[in-house]
This record gives sequence, structure tokens and C-alpha cells, in this order.
Amino acid sequence: MNVIERIERQLQENPVVLYMKGTPDFPQCGFSARAVEILNACGVEYAYVNILEDPELREALKSYANWPTYPQLYIKGQLIGGCDIMVELYQSGELERMLSEAA
Repeated sequence: MNVIERIERQLQENPVVLYMKGTPDFPQCGFSARAVEILNACGVEYAYVNILEDPELREALKSYANWPTYPQLYIKGQLIGGCDIMVELYQSGELERMLSEAA
């Protein structure tokens, strides 16, 4: 299975996926930590992928998503965006609605 197939499989198998630096218990950057805080505050289950453990996936995901930075949040296979977009959507209440529809 090539790296694009792995990404597509992860997105198909999980309604909410966060590609991040580190893990939810030990985020490796402030943006990833903030993204985890937001998802936890929404009370949603989500899968995560530590991009630091998979350099091939980290590079491929940038072009797959046409989004150069991390974290990257996907809901139902659709890229939502990074930390700044997550913050805006969370503050407006839109993120919780999107997540509840995905559950």
C-alpha cells in the first residue's frame, strides 16, 4: 500500500482524524496542543496520526491536502484546516456542529 492509499484508508476508517505533531497526551508543538484541547472540549472521539513518526506520510499529506502546515483536521474525509481555522470554528460553535454530524 503506498502512502496516498494509507492516507485515504485512515480517512475512510475514521470520521474525525487529526494529523498532528506528537500525540494527544504529548503534543510536540503548541498548535497541535491547541487542536487537541479544542477536540477534547468538544467531547468527540477522534483518531490521530503522529506525523513525526512517518516522514513519508508527512510530506505526502502536504500535497494530498494542498495544505503545507500541521495540524490538519479532517471530518468525514474532508480537510477542515489547521489550528487557526479550528479555533475560529470552535468559537463560532460551528466545529461542534460539524463534529456531531460526523459522529
